Amino acid sequence: MRDVYILGVGQSMFGKQPSFSAPELGAVAAAAAIKDAGIDPGMIQVAYGSRVIDASQTVEDIMKRVGIANLEMHNAENACASGGTALHLLWKDVAAGFYDIGMVVGAESMTTSSIAGGLVPLAKDDLNGALGVTNPSLAALTAHRLIETRGLTLADLAYASVKNHKNACLNPYAHYKKELTVEEVLTSKMISDPVTRLMCCPQSDGAAAVIVCTKEIASRYTTKPVKIEASVVLTAPYEVVDEELTDATLIGLLADKTYEKAGIGPEELDLVELHDAFSPEEIYTYECMRLCKKGETMSFIRSGAAEIGGSCPVNPSGGLQSLGHPLGASGVRVICEVTLQLRGQAEKRQVKDAKVGLAQMVGGSLVNLSSPAVGSMHVLTI
Repeated sequence: MRDVYILGVGQSMFGKQPSFSAPELGAVAAAAAIKDAGIDPGMIQVAYGSRVIDASQTVEDIMKRVGIANLEMHNAENACASGGTALHLLWKDVAAGFYDIGMVVGAESMTTSSIAGGLVPLAKDDLNGALGVTNPSLAALTAHRLIETRGLTLADLAYASVKNHKNACLNPYAHYKKELTVEEVLTSKMISDPVTRLMCCPQSDGAAAVIVCTKEIASRYTTKPVKIEASVVLTAPYEVVDEELTDATLIGLLADKTYEKAGIGPEELDLVELHDAFSPEEIYTYECMRLCKKGETMSFIRSGAAEIGGSCPVNPSGGLQSLGHPLGASGVRVICEVTLQLRGQAEKRQVKDAKVGLAQMVGGSLVNLSSPAVGSMHVLTI
């Protein structure tokens, strides 16, 4: 297996953009990645796309707009982990020697999708969904467990939203660039007690793209190569019911496997980008990903460890809480953010001396699989 490097990254703006289709947004990100890499589009040998809604030859539609065609191309759909899955497939192609350079682009237009209101419908015969165990209600149940088992307060549950909105004020791509107070978060409209509207990520449109290549190509085009140290995609184990909501079995298994493949421990991470569709979700993920020991979530929060300038900044981009969650794009966007951070190009939100970063995206829910149902993780290094 060959070493694989990130050569170029690009993003569109994230937000309500009803005048743009998903392929149009994807073309913006793809063109930006090509420019960032400093290559001719004709160098791309293979391309992968990721999307969840309105899936039909998305990557082909995007690539033709930037002058790339007549190649092997594939579209990946894997719930919120679609973007990370597409990158994983491209990583395997380059690592195994099938291709030397390729692109992945994730794009989603939630506001123009054929699904009413951009809301993802329940899977057919999904008993949990039919009984009301949807993502917001699951986040609410988890929030109550955090209060009961970790002693957290409502203010602690709002922490990720407050922190990430503050970070987003430093990110030019963010949907919302407005700081929030704990009081504003807690007094916003109740969605599923105790989860309020401002604990939920907004509905957004956007796209992100990444170009990966061999070490030889990277050495010719950049002085700041970022290595993909580990790439893992994993489906949740079979469980009749989640035995403990705050454990999130999949996230723990995924993290352990990723750390093992990368040859690092969680204490070596300089920053993390992760799935924070709901503020309490980021909170319980701290323990699941071994960023702090079990039972130490409260001290981790209150120490400021997860903030820019802390020992392990989480979602310095502003996360899904502020950029929104265009489903097919988010798994690629987190790779873009970690890459910029490791290059020292994150401007005002830059994490000091960042050398090791992790990008995670999880999601999906299916009866008899633990929640979340699927996830991707990548460790990047310089």
